Amino acid sequence: MRDINTAKANIETAGFLDIDIDPGIDLFAEIEKLKKEKNAIVLAHYYQEPDIQDVADFIGDSLGLAQQAEKTSADIIVFAGVHFMAETAKILNPHKKVLLPDLKAGCSLSDSAPPELFKLFRDKYPDHIVISYINCSAGMKALSDIICTSSNAEKIIESLPREQKIIFAPDKNLGAYLNKKTGRDMVLWNGACMVHEIFSLEKIIKLKVRHPNAKVIAHPECEDAVLRVADYVGSTTGLLKYSIDSNANEFIVVTETGILHQMQKSSPDKTFIPAPPNNSCACNDCPHMKLNTLEKLYLCMEYETPEITMDEKLIVAAKRPIQRMLEISKQYGL
Repeated sequence: MRDINTAKANIETAGFLDIDIDPGIDLFAEIEKLKKEKNAIVLAHYYQEPDIQDVADFIGDSLGLAQQAEKTSADIIVFAGVHFMAETAKILNPHKKVLLPDLKAGCSLSDSAPPELFKLFRDKYPDHIVISYINCSAGMKALSDIICTSSNAEKIIESLPREQKIIFAPDKNLGAYLNKKTGRDMVLWNGACMVHEIFSLEKIIKLKVRHPNAKVIAHPECEDAVLRVADYVGSTTGLLKYSIDSNANEFIVVTETGILHQMQKSSPDKTFIPAPPNNSCACNDCPHMKLNTLEKLYLCMEYETPEITMDEKLIVAAKRPIQRMLEISKQYGL
């Protein structure tokens, strides 16, 4: 293996890890060893590859991961997810080291809401408060009043007076779904997730014809036409729970395919069919989430880099709406 200083310089310059690893190394055992040696915790999103999910200390959706990040006693938080998730962990733990296996693991939804443009949009509605979906940058969070996730968004909106005017950002599909669920008329920012926008309604209907007993379960980031044919709409954790509790044996899953690993582990006798995109590519896999690999996770922990660093003023400004979210979530037992 290369000299550690050379390796770290390479990692920090390139933003990803390309160091050769001994093919005979047991990465699972080495990662467990590093966790103990460094008092580190690995948090992984459901959309990560199966190997990463299997080695993680906690697997969850955005709400669960934020809650775990808030309460961890670890010295090092290794976030197997995308950049905004690692940022959230750093905001909640400004004095701890937060690592992200690949700095290029971004998010199309987060990228769809540049803070400087959103501020101009927000300023047009001075009597509105801003509720932002957690899938956004720290800069966007700093411009928000409350952060939400797909797990708690409805409760957070309903906790506000009916007359309160709201801007919801950045996901227009989730916002439209929440408007319908709550009877609100929130002003929506025009952002979307590339994975959840690409599902083919026609192909889902054809799958349903071939599997008439299958339940269609979808994430609310999907377009309205897709959500209308779903038997259940919910957060990633909600979809997993529904698949466990349901008496059905077949499910057409309309979200990123990473969740199928936990669904299959939780219900090995059930069948889970990934919903197809509207073309022939594997576009229902998030290319950003899949940038993280077990090898990068190991090297990230070994060299303690790439590290998430943030301006202190930005941390303070972005933490306030996240804390509001966590307080409301506790209030409702979410």
